[in-house]
Amino acid sequence: MAKVKFNTKHEYEYVANFKILQTAFDKHKIDKAIPVERLIKCKFQDNLEFLQWMKRFWEQYFPGGEYDANGRRKGQGPEPSRSSKVAGMRKVGATAARPSSRTNTGAGSGRLSANSGSSAAADSQNAGVIIGLNKQITELQVTVDGLEKERDFYFGKLRDIEIIVQQQMDALEAEGRAEESGVLKEVQNILYSTEDGFEVPAEEAQDDTF
Repeated sequence: MAKVKFNTKHEYEYVANFKILQTAFDKHKIDKAIPVERLIKCKFQDNLEFLQWMKRFWEQYFPGGEYDANGRRKGQGPEPSRSSKVAGMRKVGATAARPSSRTNTGAGSGRLSANSGSSAAADSQNAGVIIGLNKQITELQVTVDGLEKERDFYFGKLRDIEIIVQQQMDALEAEGRAEESGVLKEVQNILYSTEDGFEVPAEEAQDDTF
């Protein structure tokens, strides 16, 4: 768990995390293929189905007892999400607006009225925050969908180029003219180049599971 990077932002980081999970599955002889290519696209249905399988597996084999999540992660973990912050704000607002349990005379009635007004104001403020956050989520989802379409478009073009280059190199090699494939190799090197810190998966992992 200490090897897992929780605050991931790039697809190659997602792949690295799923590689850790697949290694754990293989170590414990768990016959489950992880559909990484679908999961890293962050589509709701694919991730929901995989989480449902994980939940069933946990409930079937967990022996019971205390589970120290922070200890297993060695202090690592995801940053609090904005939705968690909003939930915290709502909890604070609700606590602040909770009327006192003391029931005195007219002073007690005055405090109850003031608390009711505070509660209404807090609810109104929280509703405004939630509406604003929902608007931001919608805008971000539209942006993400557009970026995914653009990514897939250019990935398809690069894949076509990769296939053509490989076919030409194979043809030259078959004709005994492999030395003439210098430019093609340079193009291939550009296609296969990666960013610093990116770990290319092992060849044996290049199957339907990854």
